[in-house]
Amino acid sequence: MNALPWVQHLIVVPVLLPLMVGALLIPVNQRHHALKSTVGVASTALQLAVALALLLMTDLESWPGGIGVYLAANWAAPFGIALLVDRLAALMLVLTSTIALAVLVFSARRWDRVGVSFHSLFQFLLMGLNGAFLTNDLFNLFVFFEVMLAASYGLVLHGYNLLRIRAGMQYIAVNLAASLVFLVGVALIYAASGTLNIADLSARVAGLGAQDAWLLQIGAAVLALAFLTKGAMWPLGFWLPTTYASASAPVGAMLVLMTKVGVYAVLRVWSTVFGDGAGELGGFGLAALTIGGMATLLFGAIGMLASQDGGRMAGFGAIISSGTLLAVIGHSGGAVLASGLYYLLGSTLAMAAFMLLLELTERIRPPGASLVAITMEAFAIEDKPEDPVGVDIPGTLAFLGLSFTACALVIAGMPPLSGFVAKFSIFHAMLAATNGGVPGATWLLIGLMVLGGLAAIISLMRLGVRTFWASGAVTPPRLKLSEAVPVGTLVLLCVLLTVQAGTVFDFLDRTTAGLLRSGDYSERVLGEPPVQRAPTLGGPR
Repeated sequence: MNALPWVQHLIVVPVLLPLMVGALLIPVNQRHHALKSTVGVASTALQLAVALALLLMTDLESWPGGIGVYLAANWAAPFGIALLVDRLAALMLVLTSTIALAVLVFSARRWDRVGVSFHSLFQFLLMGLNGAFLTNDLFNLFVFFEVMLAASYGLVLHGYNLLRIRAGMQYIAVNLAASLVFLVGVALIYAASGTLNIADLSARVAGLGAQDAWLLQIGAAVLALAFLTKGAMWPLGFWLPTTYASASAPVGAMLVLMTKVGVYAVLRVWSTVFGDGAGELGGFGLAALTIGGMATLLFGAIGMLASQDGGRMAGFGAIISSGTLLAVIGHSGGAVLASGLYYLLGSTLAMAAFMLLLELTERIRPPGASLVAITMEAFAIEDKPEDPVGVDIPGTLAFLGLSFTACALVIAGMPPLSGFVAKFSIFHAMLAATNGGVPGATWLLIGLMVLGGLAAIISLMRLGVRTFWASGAVTPPRLKLSEAVPVGTLVLLCVLLTVQAGTVFDFLDRTTAGLLRSGDYSERVLGEPPVQRAPTLGGPR
C-alpha cells in the first residue's frame, strides 16, 4: 500500500478548516461573542500557518517541480477533483490569510458584534477564496466562486443602512449575472474540449479541430467576462466604487482580495491553457486584455480625481490596481509577470490597510461633520456600533498620519516604498522585452500608469489635508490596540516588501518560471496516482 504522507493533507486544510469552523459557529449564540471571536481568530491564524508551510514546501520543491497535488475522493484526474498548490497558489493563500487575520483582529471589539453571523460568513468567505486559489477544475472554480460570493452578500450588508442596502442589491445583481455568464462559458468549453480540468484542457487544446477551437475561443471569451466582472475591468467594474464606499471597513478590506481573485483566475487559466503549448491558440485574447486593462486604468484615474469620499477613492484605487495588472499581463506576458506579482502584493496590502484606516481617520472629524453625515442619510438605521471606550494611544494622530502617508505612497507608486519599486520594475521589464524600437502601445501603457499614480497622489493628498489639517483643532481619537496593530502590521509588511525586494523578486522569478511551464503543470496533475487501498483480511496480496 502507498500511504499518503500526512503533509499531503495540508493542501486541503485551507478549504476544510474554514468550512468546519464556519459551520460549528452557526448555532453559537451571540452571548458567547468572545468564544466566537477567539475561535475565528484561531482558525485564521492556523490557516496562515498552513499557508506558510505550503509556501515553504513548494519553494523547496518538496513535491516534484514544486507542485503538490491532492486527489479528492482518491479519483485520478481528470475524472476526479484535483486540488493543486504551487508557488503562486501558496503565495495567494498567505496573502489572503494575512489580510484576513488583520481584519478579524480589527473587528474583534466593534464590527463583529453588529451581526450574529459575522464569523460564520467570514470563514465561508475564506473557504471560497482558498478553494479558488487551489482548484484545478473550472466547474469547481465556479463552485468556490459561488461560496465566496454567497458569504460576501451577507458581509456587504453587515451593519446595514439604506446606502449599504442599495449598494448591496446592485452588488448581488451584478454578481448573479456574472455567475450565469460563468456557467455558459464553462458549458461551451466542455462542449469544445470534453473536459473542465485545467491541466487536461491544456494538454488537449493544441490538438483541437478548427470547429472545436473556434467554440473553445468563444467559451473562453465568455468565461473571461465573468472573471473580469469580478476583477473590475472597465466597463464591467462599474459596481465596485459604490460597494467599497458603502461597505463596513473590515468587509471593504476583504473586497480588495476578492477583486484580485478575478485577476488570479485570468492569469491561472490563460497561462496554462493558452501558453506556449497551445499551438495556434497561444496568447489568445491577450491583446483584448491589454486594451481593457488600459481603459480600466484611465477610468480609475478619472474616477479617483472626481471622488471626494475616501471609500470611493479606495474603490477607484482598486480599479487602477486591477487595470494595471491586467494590462501588463496582456501586454508583456511572462516577461513582466514577476514585477506584476510584486505589484499585486504591495497594492493589495496597502489598499486593505487603507480601508481599515479610513474608519479610524473618520473619528478625527468634528461632531458637526458626523451630524451632517447622519442627516444626509435620512433616518437610516445606524450602521456602526458604539465607539470604543478606553484610553488614548500615545501619538494617535502621528500613527494615523504616518500610516495614511505610507498607504498613499504605495497606492500611488511614489518613492520610496514598494509601489514605486513595483512600477519601476514593470517599466524596466516592458522596455527590456522590446527588440529595437519601443512600440507605441508600451509608451501608452507607461503613460497611463504614470497618470494613474498622479491621480492617486493628488486625490489622496487632498483627502489627507482635509482629514488631518483642514479640520482645525482636533482631539486625538480613541483607538484600541486591537485596531491599531492590524493597520500597523499591514503597513510594516509594505515596508518589509521594499526592504527585502531582492529576496521577494528571487522568489517571484521562481514562481513565474514554474507558472509558465504549463507542460509540467499538466504532467503533475494528470500523472498523480491514486493511493492504493490496503488489501482486505484474507484477500489477495
